Amino acid sequence: MCSMAGTALMFERLNREERGLVEHRLPRDAPSRPLVAVTEATRGGALWLVAAAALALRPGRCRVGARDAAMAVAAASGLANLSRRLLVRRRPAARDLPAHEALAHKPTSPSFPSAHAAVAAAFTTALARRTGPAGLAAAPLAAAVAYSRVRTRAHWPTDVAVGIPEGVLV
Repeated sequence: MCSMAGTALMFERLNREERGLVEHRLPRDAPSRPLVAVTEATRGGALWLVAAAALALRPGRCRVGARDAAMAVAAASGLANLSRRLLVRRRPAARDLPAHEALAHKPTSPSFPSAHAAVAAAFTTALARRTGPAGLAAAPLAAAVAYSRVRTRAHWPTDVAVGIPEGVLV
C-alpha cells in the first residue's frame, strides 16, 4: 500500500505533467452557458436523479432501468467521495480564470477522482444495461459533463479519466 506521502508526491508529479496540457490546450475564456449549466445541474447527482424519476414513470424496462440508474448514482457518488478521502489531490489552480469563474459553485474538496464523471458514467451505464436506447441517449450528456469538469478547471484530466471507469464499474 502506498504511503500518504508517496501518494501526495505522485499527485504532485502528475499535476506538473497535466498543468502544461491544461494551460496550453484548453481555452482560458469562459465556457458556453449550456456547458456551465450542465456541470452545475449535475452537482450532487441532481440531474441524474431527476432523469431517473422521470423514467420511473414509464412502465417496464424504463422503470427498472431508472431504479438501477438511481442506485448506480448513489454508489458511484459514495465511492468517489470515499476515494477522495483516501487519495487527496489538489484541484487545478484556476482562480481568476474566466473558465473557472463561470462556475457558481467553486469546489474546494480534493479532486481525485471526479465524482461528476463517475456519477454520469454510472447513470449512463446502468440505464444502458437495462434499456439500451435510453442509456445511449444519455451518453452525450455524460460526455459533456466529463468534459465540462476539465474545461472549467474543476478537475485535472486524469481525475475525469479515472472517474469514468469507476462509474462504469459500480
